[in-house]
Amino acid sequence: MEQQKKKKSHFPFRLNILFFSVFLLFSVLILRLGFVQIVYGENFKRDLDRKEDFTISNPVPRGKMYDRDYKVIVDNIPKKAITFTNEGFSQKEMLSTAEKLAKLITKNTDKVTDRNKREFWIMKYPKLADAKITDKEIALYEAKKLTDKDIYKLKLDRITDNELVFTNEELEVLAIYREFSSGYKFTPQIVKNEDVTEKEFAIVSENLQFLPGVDTTTDWERSYAFENTLRSVLGKVTKSDEGLPAEQLDYFLARGYSLNDRIGKSQLELQYEDVLHGTKSKIKNSIDKTGNIIETNVISGGKKGKDLVLTIDMNLQMAIDKIVEEELWVTKQSPGTKLTDRAYVVLMDPRTGEVLTMSGKKIVKNKETGRSEMEDDALGTFTTTYNVGSVVKGATILTGYKTGAISPGTSFDDAGIKIKDTPIKKSYTYLGKLNELDALKKSSNVYMFQTAIRIGKGHYEYDQPLNFSNKNAFEDIRNSFASFGLGARTGIDLPNEQTGLKGQSRLPGYLFDLVIGQYDTYSAMQLAQYASTIANGGYRMQPHIVKEFRESAVESIELGTVAQEIHPTVLNTIDVKKQWMSNVQTGFKKVMQEPGGTAYNFFGKAAYSPAGKTGTAEAFYDGPLRSNYGKEPPPVMNLSLIGYAPSANPEVAMAVLVPWAYEGTVDNRASLRIGKRVLDTYFQMKNQ
Repeated sequence: MEQQKKKKSHFPFRLNILFFSVFLLFSVLILRLGFVQIVYGENFKRDLDRKEDFTISNPVPRGKMYDRDYKVIVDNIPKKAITFTNEGFSQKEMLSTAEKLAKLITKNTDKVTDRNKREFWIMKYPKLADAKITDKEIALYEAKKLTDKDIYKLKLDRITDNELVFTNEELEVLAIYREFSSGYKFTPQIVKNEDVTEKEFAIVSENLQFLPGVDTTTDWERSYAFENTLRSVLGKVTKSDEGLPAEQLDYFLARGYSLNDRIGKSQLELQYEDVLHGTKSKIKNSIDKTGNIIETNVISGGKKGKDLVLTIDMNLQMAIDKIVEEELWVTKQSPGTKLTDRAYVVLMDPRTGEVLTMSGKKIVKNKETGRSEMEDDALGTFTTTYNVGSVVKGATILTGYKTGAISPGTSFDDAGIKIKDTPIKKSYTYLGKLNELDALKKSSNVYMFQTAIRIGKGHYEYDQPLNFSNKNAFEDIRNSFASFGLGARTGIDLPNEQTGLKGQSRLPGYLFDLVIGQYDTYSAMQLAQYASTIANGGYRMQPHIVKEFRESAVESIELGTVAQEIHPTVLNTIDVKKQWMSNVQTGFKKVMQEPGGTAYNFFGKAAYSPAGKTGTAEAFYDGPLRSNYGKEPPPVMNLSLIGYAPSANPEVAMAVLVPWAYEGTVDNRASLRIGKRVLDTYFQMKNQ
């Protein structure tokens, strides 16, 4: 009995201790909850109410391009598109959405790579992928001797070809998922914008609530009203899957671009990217802690890029293109023209530097058909250079005046120049005794040689060595030529302009070649700038192809207001006396309007009173077939022509350049035929 009493006496005591402990714990909990509610309650409430904001930027159409008469050259065509915006979705969520979307649309799978397939396989079959890693490799991983990247690569490499067999439906899912995952967080990514059918667009729009991140929108692509006319100069825009170029990534990101934005990647589209790109629309989305969008606000509606109005007259451009094409085909029927494949024409307003046309045509062989066809090469007017011949002689005469080598009325006998141990250098025929005006009219080489000797301060004796005491003779002439635009950047508002090649030898005979245009190389654009400088009395105008920027129009049929005009820019003036410039202008007029002038047979009866200079250069072929000729390329003749009209008050300056016009001695006169038709056409169209 005593033992039972002892046992009973312990149980209530222990139970009381338990109840007391529970009481203390609840008291502490209640005190803690009260403390949290009183002290931190507001903080927790703010956390519950906290939301995260992110902004989605949507691209806008690029600005249009118009010609000088406000005809649309480049426009935007709207097209249906399906996009995806990664709002922080997991791989599993994106894959699920891709599977749903694949049932609603067809997706081209051509861009799916082997790597894409392997990564897709790992994502679909993670346990099978894990089984490809050995226990030894797992141990190395745990010992931190292998990284996550190493393990992932082992999985990729060990997937067999048999395991990479997917159905067409699975490949479509993969192609869609590839687009999803290639985008950037909170940045819309194009999933499909080619051949989106009305049915696809409608059914996706109806099911957006089941397709998180997916949206239907309107995309755009560039259209060209004049098809291939001037296409090489208008430039190209990157595609939606190209993104920003790696070499310019920091530049564009600093200016608010997204990594997958489309940009101008060549010529006008690239040069005026900042103008054409526009301002994106911005939409701010707010999400709660669970990731659900709770609020959407439009920050800005976006603004289409500004429009460019070009200086080009597209009707005139097409007419000149046609002339160049026709005459190039005709030239190919002449003897010695198997290497002839291109021709260039530039028309410029000598008063403003506005480029009216820049035509380049090139004959290429179609790789599929093997047939010869014509290709636009307007770019070649300023990106390719050639020996141009006697058209530079106006600059030579003015250089002679400036250096004191000659003065108005200086005459030389046209007898050939013979330097010891070199072939005789002479004009195409003996022209008698000439002053500088007739030297230009008849295109005397010897007159230019004698001028060069005086510039170099040399003493000439027949068949004796010739040395120059002026060691800067080459620089003096080249610097003078550059003031006209020859051998220097013209400043045209297009990228990749080439200045030409300069001969390296300083032997006296090469100075003779320099002053007749057979040593250094020049572009058609440089020739047009040079012709303009002579035409306007000595002002080197910067050529430009853009005339003004305009705000984007509210209605597509309207023109926006002028945002900025491109004003004429004088790069430099020629430091010569007015009489000296007038003499060269008179010489150029004699070339075309006086019997005996080298262009008189073509231009003598022209009512628009032209002036200009012809050129023929002995050169060596350096074209696309160069590799067929080994170490020594075949000799060829380049033909050129510069001109302006009317001679008394010039409104248009012209440059024509036909490289590798012929081999041998039969001159096909291609530059003169083209030049005559071009100026005739210009004045005919002006008077219509």
